[in-house]
Amino acid sequence: MVETVKPAILIPEPNRRVPRHVAIIMDGNGRWAKQRHRPRTHGHREGVKSVRAVVEESVRQGVGTLTLFAFSSENWQRPRSEVNILMELFISALRDEVHRLIENDVRLRVIGELSAFPEKLQHGIRDAEALTANNAALNLQVAANYGGRWDITRAARALVADVLAGRLDQAAIDEQAFAQRLSFPDLPEPDLFIRTGGERRLSNFVLWQSAYAELYFTDVLWPDFDEEAFRHALDDFARRQRRFGRTSEQVDARAAVRAYGRG
Repeated sequence: MVETVKPAILIPEPNRRVPRHVAIIMDGNGRWAKQRHRPRTHGHREGVKSVRAVVEESVRQGVGTLTLFAFSSENWQRPRSEVNILMELFISALRDEVHRLIENDVRLRVIGELSAFPEKLQHGIRDAEALTANNAALNLQVAANYGGRWDITRAARALVADVLAGRLDQAAIDEQAFAQRLSFPDLPEPDLFIRTGGERRLSNFVLWQSAYAELYFTDVLWPDFDEEAFRHALDDFARRQRRFGRTSEQVDARAAVRAYGRG
């Protein structure tokens, strides 16, 4: 997934905003392969190269967390042959790339309902997570057999169980209590949500956590989404004003206060 790189190769310009967390729907592998008269699985294999490129660039640019949508809970409906190839590709990527993740100080975490996967893949995931657990340059999350509605439903069940067991007062249920029971409560919510491949929808990916994410859609198919394409998305994010319900004037005033404090 990632070649050996030095995190400080590229230093962002002063005051340039870099997203703490980028979430990506990696769409377009099948169409990319079809354009070349190749089977869809060829597109998935080529897409691994784009994963490598985006992970490397995230390390260089100082992105703290990168979450990639690798396999949704709806993808089981695809042809069995394609699903089998995806499972094999996942296993081989874990085996072949984990040492590079270690070298580059990248921590791997896989989120989703993993019990549905073959036992061999579950073991590979657990081993890779354990081997990279102490790395800190980048949190690389791979969403596999994941769905935003599944995540929300699971959190709701956890809240109900805690109330029934007397561990939580019903009156204490708020957004924070709910968010603490989602898949990655210890990490910041996505600042930038990217979807490749030309579609303009969220497709059940990190729905709760992306409430205030900046959305970036591109027609570039995933196997063609390289370092330059990723930098375009980061540049677009840096130009946006994030208001979180405030007016532009309020945001500008807060920025001026912070700049004055630094001076």
